[in-house]
Amino acid sequence: MNITIIAVGKMKEKYMVEGLKEYSKRLSRYCNLKILEVADEKTPDNLGRREMDIIRGKEGQRILSKIPPKSYVISLVIDGKQLSSEELSERMDQLMIDGINHITFIIGGSIGLSQEVMDRSNFRLSFSKMTFPHQLMRMMLLEQIYRGFKIMRGEPYHK
Repeated sequence: MNITIIAVGKMKEKYMVEGLKEYSKRLSRYCNLKILEVADEKTPDNLGRREMDIIRGKEGQRILSKIPPKSYVISLVIDGKQLSSEELSERMDQLMIDGINHITFIIGGSIGLSQEVMDRSNFRLSFSKMTFPHQLMRMMLLEQIYRGFKIMRGEPYHK
């Protein structure tokens, strides 16, 4: 299985970079993982709807240009479907059974994803109705992908 994570913005905190390296190393037993960063746009305070759409559009074009052809795309959005760890594992397993060999997860910027990215998505996933910093979201996503593979394989993992 090939997994690509496309995230808006750069990972800056050293402790987060180290955490991502650790989960990337753990996941190397189960999949080929790529983490791609695309530049974020400056988002001044008091943006109007039009300005927000322009920013989302620019970030969206960068995201779309990185999605591998024929990849199954899962966008992380607040209003997406919430799944348990077991359900995410089952979904990933079913995709592999169905012959999907590439999954791309997308983490948007501070004002969300463009409509074009949403239209390209095959599934919209929500971790919570809460908003999380995109650096933390990357770590949470990697942990859940790792947990999903452990569940699929019937391997022990703490609860």
